[in-house]
Amino acid sequence: MSIRILVVDDQENVRIGFRLVLDSQPDMTVVGEAANGTTGLELAQHLRPDVVLADIRMPGIDGLELTRRMAGTGPRVIVVTTFDLDDYVTTALRDGACGFLLKRSGPALLVEAVRSAMAGDTLISPQLTIRLLRRLPPAPSTVADPHALTVREREVARSVARGSTNAEIAAELAISAGTVKTHIANIQAKLGARNRVGIAAWAWSTGQAG
Repeated sequence: MSIRILVVDDQENVRIGFRLVLDSQPDMTVVGEAANGTTGLELAQHLRPDVVLADIRMPGIDGLELTRRMAGTGPRVIVVTTFDLDDYVTTALRDGACGFLLKRSGPALLVEAVRSAMAGDTLISPQLTIRLLRRLPPAPSTVADPHALTVREREVARSVARGSTNAEIAAELAISAGTVKTHIANIQAKLGARNRVGIAAWAWSTGQAG
């Protein structure tokens, strides 16, 4: 079954770009588009998408209000915006968003965010992850010992904590993107981390991110 996606953004070129990226995936279909939050809410009730991609600043209902109103109604909301204000991030996640991406994050992360939302995970743009995690006080980790990971896995975890994408990690470590994905899956299993945010949190709290 394809993941059914609704795109809500007041910029037509953004909606077209998202549709091109998502419709090219074998497991994704854009079932509708809306140029404002009010229409987006109506379409969501009618189309029953699995995932809603919502801009923040739109006419009528904005993306944050749309997120609040859709919480618990079924669709998973991913906020995708050009504005990387911490208040927007924390408000969106507090009110039920399943992801927060910057539009400049690129198509690969957009696709990953949709799949993460469907898996019950939350994906945040790496640039925002670093900034938010740096503000947190050190917290005890389920696996505090850095040596629980192999040397290569610690290198990958360090890069994740710095906000690198899989492609960037692959280039940095001279390995394939598929190998990076395997390492990240192994790291998550060892740390009990649900996603990249959990890996980054572990790296920062154990001093591995520096």
